[in-house]
Parts: sequence; structure tokens; C-alpha cells
Amino acid sequence: MAIPMPIVQDIRRLDRQGMSRAQIARRLHVDRGTVAKYADMEDCSPKPKADRRYGSKIDPYAHLVDEWLEADRLLPRKQRHTIRRVHDRLLAETDYDGEYSTTMRYVHRWREANRGVPDREGYVRLEWAAGSMQVDFGMARARIAGEMADVHCLVASLPYSNMRLCVALPGENAECLCHGLMLVFEHIGGVPPVIVMD
Repeated sequence: MAIPMPIVQDIRRLDRQGMSRAQIARRLHVDRGTVAKYADMEDCSPKPKADRRYGSKIDPYAHLVDEWLEADRLLPRKQRHTIRRVHDRLLAETDYDGEYSTTMRYVHRWREANRGVPDREGYVRLEWAAGSMQVDFGMARARIAGEMADVHCLVASLPYSNMRLCVALPGENAECLCHGLMLVFEHIGGVPPVIVMD
């Protein structure tokens, strides 16, 4: 069982200070073998997992799976291959006789390796200028006069500063919107130049 990193650091620090390994073991309540292991260790950084996939049954079909997963990039997410679908297609369309877990490990590795490669879908970085405000209605549960009730809330957020304000109102109509915004403007001491209504 791995021991917590602060204990490892204490072992190494006390060893550098010249304390005997038996004293370190007693002081930190660990085995003397554990003390020796970490005191003698040159590099405490975690080692990468070794790839034990040599001679895997999926190797002859890897190019086919790669094609399917690469083609999925052009499809909406709901239409892409799941691991189960990849495995079922391999069984149905080839003479593959590997286990589901073998297929799962391969697909996980492929997706991890191709995570940084952009999909066809474009994403725009959402940036807000100072003074922009987003406004939307929502619902919340609140205790009013001792009873739990649903409350309509006008939520105003200033994304640039990550500030949020919430005003409880009796409904979600134009009158409540105007009243709620007036309360928000009074609280922040002004009117933002840009207000985005959701």
C-alpha cells in the first residue's frame, strides 16, 4: 500500500538530517523497510504505466478501429461509436475473438491519445467585457413563514468579475423583471452598458 506523500517527504527530510532509520520508523509509525525504500529512492515522481499490450488480439484490427473512431469526429456525439458498438462491430464484421475489456482498453488509449486533436465542431472562447451583465429567471426552494415554497428568482451575473446577484420575486413577468433589475442596479450602483437576457 502506498503511503501519503507528506510521510514520504518527512522520511526523506529526517534521513537527510541524519536521524537513524529505526528512529524515523518509530517516529512516523511506519515499517523500517518503508523508511529504507523512500530514503534511498532517487526519484519519487510516479512512474508511467507500462504498455503491456504487446501481442494483443486487437492489434490486427487496430487500423479498422482507428478508421471508425476517426470517422466519428465528423458525426454528432450521439451518433458516435460507443465502446460496446466498436466491440460488437469487430465481432460481427471480422474474425476478432478478443474480450470486451481488450477493446475497451484500446478505445480508451485511442481517445486519450487523440484528446487534444480538435473535432470538426468549432468552439468559440466565451469572453465577457467588463460591465457586461447576464440576466435570467430561475426557481429556488425557500422557507417562507415556516413553509417550503417555490420562489421565482431573477439572477443577474457579471461574468467579468464573477459576481452574482439574486432577487426573489412573485413571478416571471415584465413587471417583476423591471422591479428586479431596479433592485440590482441600486445594489451595484449603476446600469451596465451591456445586458444579455437569457
